[in-house]
Amino acid sequence: MHMIKKLTMLVSAMALGHGVFAQQAEQVDVCIYGGTSAGIMAAYTAQKHHKKVLLIVSGKHLGGLTTGGLGYTDIGNKYAITGLARDFYRRVGKEYGKFEQWIFEPSVASKVFQQYIRDAKFPMINEYHITKAEKQNGALTAITVVSENGSGTSKTIKAKVFIDCSYEGDLMAAAGVSYTVGREANSVYNETYNGYQLREHHQFPDGIDPYKTPGQPESGLLWGISAEQPAQQGSGDNKVQAYNFRICLTSNPSNKVEITRPEAYDSTRYELLLRYLAKKPVGDLWGFLKFDLMPNSKTDINNNGPFS
Repeated sequence: MHMIKKLTMLVSAMALGHGVFAQQAEQVDVCIYGGTSAGIMAAYTAQKHHKKVLLIVSGKHLGGLTTGGLGYTDIGNKYAITGLARDFYRRVGKEYGKFEQWIFEPSVASKVFQQYIRDAKFPMINEYHITKAEKQNGALTAITVVSENGSGTSKTIKAKVFIDCSYEGDLMAAAGVSYTVGREANSVYNETYNGYQLREHHQFPDGIDPYKTPGQPESGLLWGISAEQPAQQGSGDNKVQAYNFRICLTSNPSNKVEITRPEAYDSTRYELLLRYLAKKPVGDLWGFLKFDLMPNSKTDINNNGPFS
């Protein structure tokens, strides 16, 4: 009986010890945080240079804006585009039977990025976000990421080099690096179009009532309206650019998915748009949306005018 007690205690101690021991950190040469276009290309490049790489993707979506609807590339002089960016547009071109292609469907961009991933064969983990960054003597040495699937699984990654390719800069923020938020004033770099702007495009016309109940300030402001006073033209601030959708729709009925009302849709958020249209009527959707036409009867839709 005494021996059984001893064995039981030993097994219990081993079981407890297994839970107490810290998870062994994964060691790589280059850890890249963010599954954007930049993240994929950084991982591809590092792997091709024979480095041990890990790409961490927050969420499931790969490719950022490029696979998320922004297929109508803003391009000036295409001869200025070189390196992997040019290679990407030429791979896209092959998908359309052309030498290169600057306007493309999200699905084609996704297909091309998958080619890069297969070519380099770099490892990747999806649906993990950073919770902790560790530094030694001012240098980032390790990060901890946690699964977003509800399991609470965490991983610690040590690396010689970390690259933050997220849009939000979460890795940099966790590491405590210095940063700038917002728009610099024109005076900082002797510029013309920086800072706060009131110009002729994308502005509301005068005379739109901003209150929930027109003419009654006590009713409060409509959703999306700030009570701040306009700033001086060209002055700096600490505001960041808002997110918006680039919508890929089709005019091909055989490729259609019905648009349905989202469960949390709140029509009051669009009251300001209705008041704008009442003040400045438009003939069709082009009056407040920008439709860029894509291959295969698809669109890249952006906002057009003061309401995004």
